[in-house]
Amino acid sequence: MIKRPEVLAPAGTLEKLQVAIDYGADAVYIGGDAYGLRTRAGNFSFDQMRAGVEYAHARHAKVYVAANIVAHEGNLPGAEEFFQHVQETGVDAVIVSDPALIQTCVLAAPGLAIHLSTQASSCNWETLNFWQDEGLERVVLAREVGIEEIKEMRRHTDIQIEAFIHGAMCIGYSGRCVLSNHMGLRDANRGGCAQNCRWKYDIFDMPQLGQKNDLTSVGPDGKKEAFSMSAVDMAMIDHIPDLIDAGVDSLKIEGRMKTVHYVSTVANVYSAAVDAYMRDPAHYHTDPAWVDDLWKVAQRGMSTGFYYGTPTEQDELFDEGRERPQYRFIGEVQAYAAATQTVTVQQRNNFGIGDPIEFYGPGFTHYAMTLQDLFDEDGNAIDRAPHAMQIVTFHCPHPVRPGDFLRGQRVRRPHQRKAVQHA
Repeated sequence: MIKRPEVLAPAGTLEKLQVAIDYGADAVYIGGDAYGLRTRAGNFSFDQMRAGVEYAHARHAKVYVAANIVAHEGNLPGAEEFFQHVQETGVDAVIVSDPALIQTCVLAAPGLAIHLSTQASSCNWETLNFWQDEGLERVVLAREVGIEEIKEMRRHTDIQIEAFIHGAMCIGYSGRCVLSNHMGLRDANRGGCAQNCRWKYDIFDMPQLGQKNDLTSVGPDGKKEAFSMSAVDMAMIDHIPDLIDAGVDSLKIEGRMKTVHYVSTVANVYSAAVDAYMRDPAHYHTDPAWVDDLWKVAQRGMSTGFYYGTPTEQDELFDEGRERPQYRFIGEVQAYAAATQTVTVQQRNNFGIGDPIEFYGPGFTHYAMTLQDLFDEDGNAIDRAPHAMQIVTFHCPHPVRPGDFLRGQRVRRPHQRKAVQHA
């Protein structure tokens, strides 16, 4: 019998936690006020953790807390109290990479499940068995591991395996990069990454002292085409059967600093894909609508990373070749009156009459229309909704639900399915 994998979504805030679960995630991972790698995310206080755990558990979902820094001298004091407080909130596991923090957690919070972070670069089944012998419940694999290697791991171990399947990929090995440390005195491995690889650079040839030849290419418009060294995003939507058949227990989506639009869309897509495979594995196929939805929030190109071989230059961003998302998040449905076919929306981005909009909701529901009318909270007719969090109403002939979201199209373009680039 095929085991259904967990769809694990990022949650940078309590709102995103709730949205991820509402949109199909079986579990979410969050950060606390310390020991995580996303200091700029909306990390959770212990009270917020409790609220998030209560929300998740009431809906049969799980919550994991990332505490995966590479600890330096001075980082360990206070860790015992941190793990004790985390355990008291009722979270289902912590994600840790540093052995000293693992030991501290085991001693200070006995019984709290520990997952090994991807930062630990686990690439072979012997390593997985080592950590299982140490009492860990799950290992998050290094992103450099391929499908065939995962199959070999599963043949030799029964520890839970978690693998990244979607989102931004660090240019450094397993996320261990020191560019930010070197250039901005911000430690990437203690939560301070400045994403230097995504900056734009000029290229110079310096054959000898005193010479400096600018090699930065010039585009057709006469402007310099600056160089970057970052990776495109990962997308394994076309390969859900491979991941499940290889024995992956948890399909992890990157993005604790991403938007509600991103979290809801990607959780919705992968939940729909996994459900479809579990219903009928023999006749499973990738729905082009899933891929189209992912492109609505994609920041860059997409590839399969290391899963099917070593990435090539097609999997990296050397220039301006980025896809700007064609849609933006514009609102959330508050209520729907079937008798008058009127929807009440809380605005999140400017939109107005004549704009093409799309509703989407949990269970991968969609409805597109062009906005014909618009009224403010007092019932006054208006052309646009320009104010943040403004409450508006308009006519919508198709029933929608509270909690459904709205997208607005940025640019009209021919509708076509974009293939995911293979390595």
